[in-house]
Amino acid sequence: MIHTADVHLGARHDDLGEQAAAQRGRQAAAFTAAVDLALAEKVDLFLVAGDLFDSNVQPRRSVEFVAAQLKRLATARIRSVIVPGTHDVYDRASVYRTYDLKKMSGSGPDDDLVTVLTPTNPTVLIPACDAAVHAIVFPTKRAPHSPLRDIGDEVASTKATWHVGMVHGSISIPGKTERDEVVITHGEIGSSRLDYLALGHWHSTQQGRAGEVTYAYSGAPEPVALHQDRAGKVLLVELDDAGGKRTVTVEEKQVGRTRFEKTDMDAAGVGSQPELVASLAKRADPDLVLDVRLVGVRPDDLDVDIEEVESALAPSFLKVRVRDASVPPLTEGALPPPDTIAGSFIRDLEARIAELEAAGVDGDEADGSGRSAEAAELRDALRIGRLLLAGHEVSL
Repeated sequence: MIHTADVHLGARHDDLGEQAAAQRGRQAAAFTAAVDLALAEKVDLFLVAGDLFDSNVQPRRSVEFVAAQLKRLATARIRSVIVPGTHDVYDRASVYRTYDLKKMSGSGPDDDLVTVLTPTNPTVLIPACDAAVHAIVFPTKRAPHSPLRDIGDEVASTKATWHVGMVHGSISIPGKTERDEVVITHGEIGSSRLDYLALGHWHSTQQGRAGEVTYAYSGAPEPVALHQDRAGKVLLVELDDAGGKRTVTVEEKQVGRTRFEKTDMDAAGVGSQPELVASLAKRADPDLVLDVRLVGVRPDDLDVDIEEVESALAPSFLKVRVRDASVPPLTEGALPPPDTIAGSFIRDLEARIAELEAAGVDGDEADGSGRSAEAAELRDALRIGRLLLAGHEVSL
C-alpha cells in the first residue's frame, strides 16, 4: 500500500506572500509524485487518511486534478480509498457530497477502484487482495466519540485476511490533545483487531506499535507550514503472510520537493553584513527553507540588521530565517583603573555577567533561560558602553 494524508490541496498559505502559489504547486506535485510511486511499486492499495483538500470550498479544477490522478491508479487496477479529515470534513457542505469523485475518476458503482468512506459506508472489502479497509466517519468536525470505539465490530463482521483502519485524528497525549477534534488512545489501537492503522492529522512522519497493531502517520507529502521538517514523505506499507508468519513493514518514501537546512555560523568569522549575505546567497535554492543562527562571540565592529539580511536573501530561497544568538566580547587587555568611570562600569558589568552566566548553567531550565537572556543584554550594554566611553559613535 501507499499511505498518504494531509495533502491540503488548495491551502492559502497566507504567511508565504508571493510564494503561496508556488507552494500550492509543490503540494499538487507531491500528490502526483505519490501516485507515480504507487504505479512504480505496483501497489494494491492507495490510502488517503484525511485532509486531501484544505477545505470543502474548492474550485472544480482542484477536484478534477485529484480525479485525474485517481484515474491513473484505477487504470492500473490500483484501488484508492479516501477518508474525509477535519479540513474536508464530511458535513453538509462536504466537497465529497458536492462532487462524485468516484464517478469523476472513472470508477463505476459496481467496482471498488475508488472509494470514499462515509458515515453510511464505513468499510470497503477489496477481494482482489483479500483485504478490508475500515473508517468510522462522522458528519461533524468534532467526533462525538473515538472512531475506534466500534471498529472492532466492523473487523469482526468482515471476512478478510487483512484489516486496515484509517483515522484522521490525534493519539491522546495528556495535556496536549484534549482540545483536538478527534482523539484516539494507544489502548484503543491495540484492541482494534486491525493489522495496520493509517493515520492522518499530524504532518510529521512517525510510526509505532500498540499491542499487535502497527500504526503510522504518513505526514504531509509536502509541508503545509514551513517549520514542518518531518513532512515531505509518504509510506510504502507491506502486509505479508509467509510461512504462517504475518508481518507489517513500513518504509518512508520522499515525494516532496521542499528541503530544510539548519546551520550555525560563527560570528567571529563574519566580516560584515554584506559578507554574510554573500556567503548565504551561495546556497540559493527555491525549494530550500534555510534557518541560520549566528553564534559565538562577535567582533565589536560587526553590526547586522537581521531584517535587512532576510529581505536581501528572500528572493533566493523558499524561506530564510536568520537569528543572532552571538554575544559581544568581554573586555580584552588591561582595564582602566577601578576609580575611573570606565573602570568601575566595566568591572561592575563583567562581574554581574559572570554571576548571571554561572547561575544560568546551574539553575533550572526556566530560571536559567531568564538569567542567560539578562546576561546577553548586559553584554550588549557593556559593548556599547565601552565604545561610547572610548569616544566612538554607536548606532542603536
